[in-house]
Amino acid sequence: MRLHRLEVAAFGPFSGTEEIDFDALSDAGLFLIQGRTGAGKTSILDAVCFALYGQVPGVRNAVKGLRSDHAAPGAGPRVVLETTIRGRRLRVTRSPAWERPKLRGSGTTTEHAKVILEEFERGGWTGLTTRLDEAGDLISRLLGMNAAQFCQVALLPQGEFAGFLRAGADERRKVLERLFATEVFAQVEKWLADRRAATGREAAELAAAASSIADRVAEATGSVAPHGERPAVPAPRRGEQVPERAADVEVLPAWAAELAGEHADVRAVADRLRDEADAAVRAAREALEAGREVADRRRRHADALARRDALTARAEERSRLASELDAAARADRVVPLVRAVQDRHVRAVQARRWAEETRSRVGALLPPSASEDVLAKAERARRDEMAKLADRRQEAARLAELEAERAELERELERLEPEEARIAAALAELPGVVEARRAELDEARIAAAGRPGAEAAVAEARRRLDAAHRRDQVGHLLGEAEAAHRDAVDAAQDARQHVLDLRQARLDGMAAVLAEELADGEPCRVCGSTEHPAPVTSLALIPTEEQVDEAQAAADRAQHVREDAARRVEALRTERDGLLETVGEAAADALAADLAEAEDLLAAATARAAEADRLESEVHRDERELERVRDARDGNVRALTENRTRRAELDAEEKRLRAALDEARGTDPTLEARIDRLGREAGALAEAMDALREADRAAEELAAARAQAKATAEEEGFRTPEEVLAAAMPDEDQAALRDRLRRFDDEEALVRDLLADRALAEAAAGPAPDLDALEAALAEAEDARTGAASAADRARHRCERLARLRADLGAAVRDWRPAAERYRVAERLAGLTSGKHAANRRSMSLSAYVLAARLEQVVAAANERLDRMSGGRYALVHTTDKAAGDRSHGAGGLGLRVADAWTGLDRDPVTLSGGESFICSLSLALGLADVVTAEAGGAEIGTLFVDEGFGSLDEDTLDEVMDVLDGLRDGGRAVGIVSHVAELRARIPAQLRVTKERGGSTARIVV
Repeated sequence: MRLHRLEVAAFGPFSGTEEIDFDALSDAGLFLIQGRTGAGKTSILDAVCFALYGQVPGVRNAVKGLRSDHAAPGAGPRVVLETTIRGRRLRVTRSPAWERPKLRGSGTTTEHAKVILEEFERGGWTGLTTRLDEAGDLISRLLGMNAAQFCQVALLPQGEFAGFLRAGADERRKVLERLFATEVFAQVEKWLADRRAATGREAAELAAAASSIADRVAEATGSVAPHGERPAVPAPRRGEQVPERAADVEVLPAWAAELAGEHADVRAVADRLRDEADAAVRAAREALEAGREVADRRRRHADALARRDALTARAEERSRLASELDAAARADRVVPLVRAVQDRHVRAVQARRWAEETRSRVGALLPPSASEDVLAKAERARRDEMAKLADRRQEAARLAELEAERAELERELERLEPEEARIAAALAELPGVVEARRAELDEARIAAAGRPGAEAAVAEARRRLDAAHRRDQVGHLLGEAEAAHRDAVDAAQDARQHVLDLRQARLDGMAAVLAEELADGEPCRVCGSTEHPAPVTSLALIPTEEQVDEAQAAADRAQHVREDAARRVEALRTERDGLLETVGEAAADALAADLAEAEDLLAAATARAAEADRLESEVHRDERELERVRDARDGNVRALTENRTRRAELDAEEKRLRAALDEARGTDPTLEARIDRLGREAGALAEAMDALREADRAAEELAAARAQAKATAEEEGFRTPEEVLAAAMPDEDQAALRDRLRRFDDEEALVRDLLADRALAEAAAGPAPDLDALEAALAEAEDARTGAASAADRARHRCERLARLRADLGAAVRDWRPAAERYRVAERLAGLTSGKHAANRRSMSLSAYVLAARLEQVVAAANERLDRMSGGRYALVHTTDKAAGDRSHGAGGLGLRVADAWTGLDRDPVTLSGGESFICSLSLALGLADVVTAEAGGAEIGTLFVDEGFGSLDEDTLDEVMDVLDGLRDGGRAVGIVSHVAELRARIPAQLRVTKERGGSTARIVV
């Protein structure tokens, strides 16, 4: 992988858009990323990692706000990286999630993270994906490493590897697990541990199941389950179960078979006793049933004799029922005719009464003796007259319409005549009003024409007054700013002098500081001698490096304050000069008076303009009213003429229609009243004729029905209709009589059959049986049989249950044997991989063993560079011993020591000085990068960075380190060093300088 170009916008400390040309830096092979503390040197590496993986290295990834706090509110953060990976030129554009201001209203809205991945093909950029997951997968696949591995291989964070060098086994293991793919080995350990626990639980559950079945066997047979001695088993682990005792489980089938044989003999004896009791019960029940049969036959014979005597006593009742039923059957054929005579009589009476009522209603029109023909002629005469009068109804309706129209004309004339007078008065007044309003409107328009000039005069006066106020305010602010600038200059000069004094004091006392660190027998860091005859001492207070840095930071802040004060003074002077050009030296009070006068003139012009608008609307309104009144006058004259002409026409037509209608109604009050009277009289005459016809027809039908009923009654043997009705009987009563006769017949036949039965007669002639004695003998036999059957059932159930339990017990023991064997195998393998088994002599887990092999490769690669950096003195040593502070079991094999060739002893890394720790950590980081690269498939890293740590090196060691870093450039690799050490700026000409300012950091390339 080689970086070509990086562009960051509103990202981290960079408020604007910064573009970095890595091709220009990489041409030098070795380049420096330098800048003051907090300027954003590490943010360059964060931007590279974020572009590739969408996250930043280390704990900084937990901070979600990657957008620059210095950027404009609407500026979105963005990182664009062009790189070549495995020969493919890619461009990645990423934006983190951020809160942008809403386009409408107040507040913010969330912009989600975005990515665009493109590839340069055939002279142009081609889009590959815009999905976050697909872009991350593609880049990880091409590089062959995840984000954590990339940070260790390409960014080389020195602070982390100093901690890695001194860390215990647990912390070192976490780092190595993050970099190397050891999850499969940890999963093997976990799988085997889970397998051991699962097989242990399975074996224990199966053994417990077998023991439970054995307990049920013992419960069913009333015996006790066998108990053997427990074999030696390992101590249980957390969450595991120990299998049940093997000896107990193995003997259970034989013990159950012995119990089954004993209970089979008991069952055979119980079955024989039950069969004997069954035979005795059968004999006693047969004897009792025979006695009961004889007693029942005697009872039935006696009952038949009693029923025969009862039938003889009821013979007369039977004869009477037969006679009543015969009379009812004959009456059923005559009753319908008698009922018909009664109905015809009722109808004849009703028809006669109706005829009398209708004749009485027409008595005033015709004499009572008038025949049906006379009634018909009178009806036709009235209906003919009604038809003639119906033609006159249209004339009556027309008369009513004329009266309504005449009334409406009168009302309209009453309204139009006063309206005519009012219109004439308005026409005499309105023309003068319109002319007066037009004169007032012309005067108001002339006065309002000066309003635009007045508005311009007010605006100019207000602008000059505001400029005068701001001129006076800026004068005061400028005086304060100049005083503050003088104070800031003095403070910056004092702070700078203080830094120079502290640095001089530290240089003067550096020998004393080194002398304080000398110890007898320990080599000097300057000359290497173990003897120190005359170490330098100093009574003056020597400032520490932290104090010097704090003073430098204070001087930087004072310089920033000085620069800000100078910029403010210059800005205020520029603004004051511009205001003087605008308003000059004129006093604010005079300008305020000019503004008041201009505002009064504007107010007057505005009032006259408003009055002109009002007058114009009133003129338009009066003109419209005059035109409306003239139109109303013309319409009113036309309406009066038309109404008076129409009223004369209506009077003539009404007179003609009234004369014709008076002649047609005669003596009746109205035409409709005469038509209604004639219609009622015609209807009464027609009803009288219908009633006479109905009365005659009803009398004829009654006579015919009486004759037929009398003839049929005589045929059936009845003298009068009353006898017929007395003999008649409802169907349900006849059915009841027939049922009673049928029961008499059935009882007589049954009694006759019973008395003819020979068995009943013989039983009645013999002695009565003793049923009580027979029932007592049966009860005694059944009690004996119940006891024998209960014993036999208990023996059978016990044997059957024992057989089922034996089958279950055999299956449970067969299931338990392979489970117990699987547990023994899983327990041994899990113990070996976890380091907790006696066979694992190093007590090292499988994953720790794999990581120890990786660490051994890292140490071998690191020692190649550490030998050069330390001049052959130091070498890293990988140990498999468990350190004193390592508490986790199975985590051995990850120890690190430092071999000192000068003393021949191994040292703990914590005893190294700052510079020694740096070269060891750098060697370890480079070695780890080589191993991770090989682990990832040998991906070529064309651009890598070394972040900080060079400030602790002396000049010779720095030379050695720079030689090693120069060697990293073999094969065209570019190496970037991130540091603010001043000496490196002189050594490395190709630089990326990051400058921090109040409004955000900037970056530029110096080659």
